[in-house]
Amino acid sequence: MQKNRLQKGIWFGKVICGLCMAFAVMILCPFAAERASASTIAELQEQIKAHQKELDAANKKTSDLQDKQSLIEEMIDDLNAEIINTMAMIGVKEDEIADMETEISNKELEIISKQADIDEMEEAYYEAKAQEEKQREDMQIRARRIYETGNTSFLHMLLEGTGLGKLLNRMDYVEHLYTYDKDKLLDYEAAKKLTLEIWNQLEEEKKELQAQKAEFEVAKGELETAKQELSDQKAELDKALAVYQKENADYETQIKKAKQEASVTKTLIQQEQRELKKMQDAEKKKLAAQNVTIVDNDYTAIVDAASGSDLGKKIAKYGLQFVGNPYKLGGNSLTSGIDCSGFTQQIYKTFGYSISRTSGDQRKDGVGVDYANAQPGDIICYSGHVALYIGGGKIVHASNKKDGIKVSNATYRTILAVRRIIQ
Repeated sequence: MQKNRLQKGIWFGKVICGLCMAFAVMILCPFAAERASASTIAELQEQIKAHQKELDAANKKTSDLQDKQSLIEEMIDDLNAEIINTMAMIGVKEDEIADMETEISNKELEIISKQADIDEMEEAYYEAKAQEEKQREDMQIRARRIYETGNTSFLHMLLEGTGLGKLLNRMDYVEHLYTYDKDKLLDYEAAKKLTLEIWNQLEEEKKELQAQKAEFEVAKGELETAKQELSDQKAELDKALAVYQKENADYETQIKKAKQEASVTKTLIQQEQRELKKMQDAEKKKLAAQNVTIVDNDYTAIVDAASGSDLGKKIAKYGLQFVGNPYKLGGNSLTSGIDCSGFTQQIYKTFGYSISRTSGDQRKDGVGVDYANAQPGDIICYSGHVALYIGGGKIVHASNKKDGIKVSNATYRTILAVRRIIQ
């Protein structure tokens, strides 16, 4: 049983091997025909050139697709950064709304407390008023009775000879009672006045609290509106992100296909180059003698050659020292990871300038200038992206997760605005 399985496995392997050889023959036969037709080195070189052109075209196609994909990835990273920042701002608004609701609740409790005080003072006021009216009536009754009984008693005392001393004592008593009534009346008048003043004060405080509550309600409504606007903005960003992600997937498929096409051409060239190794060495020496050594661009020289303020140039040079550092969505570190708007914000923060955190808001910072008049240190604004201008048509920016912080041509994307922060 095992022997049969082994024989079948060997047979299957031979079949696969045969198919692979057949495929190799199909691929290499055209090349073999071409090579056989090349009777001289010059002809073989021409074949290599022709194939190299095909490879260059395939590589250019791949490079163009990769550039487009890189731009899409940058936009995706920018959108993700904007979404993160927007969500953070939504969280801030939610905290502010919660604080405002607490303020409103506190004001409602104060209004309830003031209303209780007003009710209590109102009750005290009416009690004092009732006591004052009763006191006034009692005093009037006593005065009338004294008057009515006083004359009769005086005549009775004179007729019966009770004496002047008792009459004087009775008159002193009447005067004392009148004085007491008068003092009590003044006390009640004062109490009533004080109670009314406190009542009026409490009423004013209640009105003020109600006005403050109304103001808080308006402020809360504004915060709710701002939160909704941010939520709508996030929804739009999510839609745009979905579109870019689909485009990115399409570019990935096209790049894979272009690389496969380039791989076939590259294989042909490698076969031809084996035949021309000696000539390749001679050609390399020749090219080495003719070619000019290329070095990295001196970006500092670009900054110095540009027109603009010394401070703007310092800002541009400071930003250049972070080229090569990583990109990070929502990051704020110039060394360990940062996004495009975080990059420009942190650069300016180092020099004592405070600008917005998102690329959309940075498009409103400073003053607008024409790109033709851009100077080192200006912020170049694109759709969902920002960069720092260094002069000579160049920018330094936190590009994407793949490239990190790098230098690019300022016009690699459509410029929407140029903002000058330094006045």
